Order: sequence, then structure tokens, then C-alpha cells
Amino acid sequence: MTEDPATALRAVVEDLRTEGDQLYALLKDMDTAFWTTASTFKSWTVWDVVAHLHFSDYLALTSLRSGAEFTALLDEMRANPGYNQRWLSHHGQTPNGPDLLERWRTLFQQMCDALDNADPDARYVWVGPGMKARMFATARQMETWAHGWEVYDLMGVSRTHTDRIKNIATIGVRTYGWTFENRRLPAPGPAPRVVLKAPSGAIWEWQPENAMDSVQGDAVEFCQVVTQTRNIADTQLVVRGAAAQAWMAMAQCFAGPPEEPPVPGTRMAQ
Repeated sequence: MTEDPATALRAVVEDLRTEGDQLYALLKDMDTAFWTTASTFKSWTVWDVVAHLHFSDYLALTSLRSGAEFTALLDEMRANPGYNQRWLSHHGQTPNGPDLLERWRTLFQQMCDALDNADPDARYVWVGPGMKARMFATARQMETWAHGWEVYDLMGVSRTHTDRIKNIATIGVRTYGWTFENRRLPAPGPAPRVVLKAPSGAIWEWQPENAMDSVQGDAVEFCQVVTQTRNIADTQLVVRGAAAQAWMAMAQCFAGPPEEPPVPGTRMAQ
């Protein structure tokens, strides 16, 4: 039976809300010293992490409201370097961590409400390729989950995983071609087969069984690699075939210019 697009969209938005709720709860009770402590991700502080998520959610909300408004905002950002920092300030004052957290929380909820009411068949403009609302919500969940690792790693807190990361694994699989296209490289072969063990113990599979190349292992580790929060060398994933190895060495499931994975050993798995 064909899945109803509106129902599928609401399910992903609910996963996104839960992802945001979990990160908010962690940050709300966090020792305030962490707001200014450098993480292992480009030396970003927790303040930097939340500011990035907040501004990205603002971009998303703008796109959901109006494609023309989003395009005009991008043009203004390109013409005025530092626009995002000025947007984050209030009357010239940079918000402290707790204040920024509440601002992010409020706008995040507004974005989720907009996604809940979005046309599931429309395409919304973005920094990279345009997306339908379901993929848009998945992308926001992916970024919220991925940047959450900076906080968990810095605090040394173990993270609880659920099967809602299947959305992130799916976008990771679907961006096999994007990883190479974004670097102006030809894909080295057909998409590899991917077989992952979910947090619940379920097995998730993509691509035919007769695929020449494959990636197998823990779903959390796969999501970490495609979001570039871990180097493939710091996981137990089993990678077979030249195409799969090339992909996992530089997998990138997010939009924007090519980024390199962390150096092996710099962001160790928990």
C-alpha cells in the first residue's frame, strides 16, 4: 500500500521534534562552563553549536514561508559577510548561552509547526538542491543530531539511541551520488549495498543483495560517518569494494561545499 505523503511527513517531523527536545534537555541542565569550552569539532564552543543550529533553522523557516524571501536572504548574506552574527545579536548585544538556548528552542518549534503544515508535494528551495518537506524535515533532524555530538563528546555523556535515526541513515544512503557530485568527481560505481543493525536490533537494508560493494555494521556508526562526526577508521563498520571505500572515506550527506571528515582518532566513538 502506498504511504500517504502527509502522514509520512508528520512522522518525520515528530522525530525531528523529539531530536530537538533531547538536545534541549541536555543543554538546559548543562554546566554553564561548557558554553565557552572548545569542542573537538573545529574548536566550536557549545554556544557556536547552538548559534549554528538556530541560524540554520531560521533559514529553513524562511524557505518554508517563501522561496522568494529565502533567495533574497541568501543574496543579502552573500553581499554582507557576518550577517548571521548580526542577526544573532540583539540591539548589538550577543546573547549568553541560556538566552540563546531559549531563542533557538522557540524558533525550532516554529519551524516544526511550519513543517507539520507544509505541502508534502511541494519542493522548497535550500542552499543545496531543493527538497520536498519530508526530506527537509529529515535534513533538519540530521543536522540537529549530528551537531549534538559536539555537546555529548565535550561533556563525556553517553547518548541514548532510538530507531528514529533511520531517517538519518536513509539520507546518508541517498546522498551516495551527492558525495562525489559535490566534489565534481564521477561516482566510482553503483551505490553499494548497505546493511545496518538498528538500535532496536532490527536490520535495515538498502540496495540489491547482488551489489558488488557493501557497507555493513552499526546504524549509529554509519550515521556518524555520513554526517562526518566520526572517521570511518574509528568505527567497526565493514566496508567492501572500491566504490564503498571511496564513499566512506569522504561521505557527506549535508548540503554546502565539500567538507573533510575528522582526522582518525580526533573524535572517538562512545
